[in-house]
Amino acid sequence: MLDTTRLKLDQTVNLLRAAGEQTRLRLLVLLANGDLTVSELIDILGQSQPRISRHLKLLSEAGLLERYQEGAWAYFRAVDSGPAAAMINDFISAIDGSDPQILRDRERLEELRARRAARAAEYFSKNADSWDQIRSFHVDDAQVEAAMLEMVGTTPFQNMLDLGTGTGRVLELFAPYYEHAVGLDASRDMLAVARANLDEAGLSRVQTRQGDVYRLPVEGDRFNLVTIHQVLHYLDDPAMAIREAAKALAPAGQLLIVDFAPHHLDFLREKHAHLRLGFSDEQMCGWMQEAGLEMVDTRQLIAASPDQTTEKLTVTLWLARDQRLQTTNSTSPQAE
Repeated sequence: MLDTTRLKLDQTVNLLRAAGEQTRLRLLVLLANGDLTVSELIDILGQSQPRISRHLKLLSEAGLLERYQEGAWAYFRAVDSGPAAAMINDFISAIDGSDPQILRDRERLEELRARRAARAAEYFSKNADSWDQIRSFHVDDAQVEAAMLEMVGTTPFQNMLDLGTGTGRVLELFAPYYEHAVGLDASRDMLAVARANLDEAGLSRVQTRQGDVYRLPVEGDRFNLVTIHQVLHYLDDPAMAIREAAKALAPAGQLLIVDFAPHHLDFLREKHAHLRLGFSDEQMCGWMQEAGLEMVDTRQLIAASPDQTTEKLTVTLWLARDQRLQTTNSTSPQAE
């Protein structure tokens, strides 16, 4: 492991050796802009799979790249924190952006992103009707998002984790405030949608990963904010997901959950795979306490019903905080 604050002489030499080759520098430039698979890098660079894999292995062993698995696919990206990340930034800033090879790589990257966006749009169009139907039963998304921002606050912080990220919208919402973020989802199709949206928003500080909310593939004690937006009602064990989310929180970090209050719309269970018909405050508070968190705020947003015969969904927001004292270099939202 690299030192988290300074590089020793031998570590610096190892990084320079790893990066000191044209193809590897091109890889660092590309992977500093987001997550890419080996096949995508082959497509962009026009080189063979063994050659690309060898370069990726050398960069990963030197600590310049992160690798993570998503089903049968392996994704790579440049490290985004620590002295190795600072060195990557120095390398990239020193390269002439008008270099013909760099320009061609970036053009091919944009073509790749355009294909991603087209696939995501196709998937989204096939599923949009069901999401629109559910939205019609509760308050406007803009109202929910405004409440989320108001509860968490606008104090800048370091790391965010969004569980069940879906389209990546929550990551876009909090983008002005975090340094780095991770969006986790079990569905590769939804991750394709999220990547396309995040590419369009220019958010290279965000990673998207496939993973299980019951076994998070991320480092514990790291995230200043964890969000779970309209996910728990799909889970057979929401309490376990909350306990796992709590483990990911940095000291004094915050967990924000958005979901429905108890309701009687059984068709959501039958047609839209909802396993839980909402959650009560008492139930949620109990789960937060079991996870070692302190509930600090709860809000309900009630949709206006045009008639008394149609039940509307109430959206509830619960904000809890890790009770350990924070350190000066791990700022949480709303921290003093």
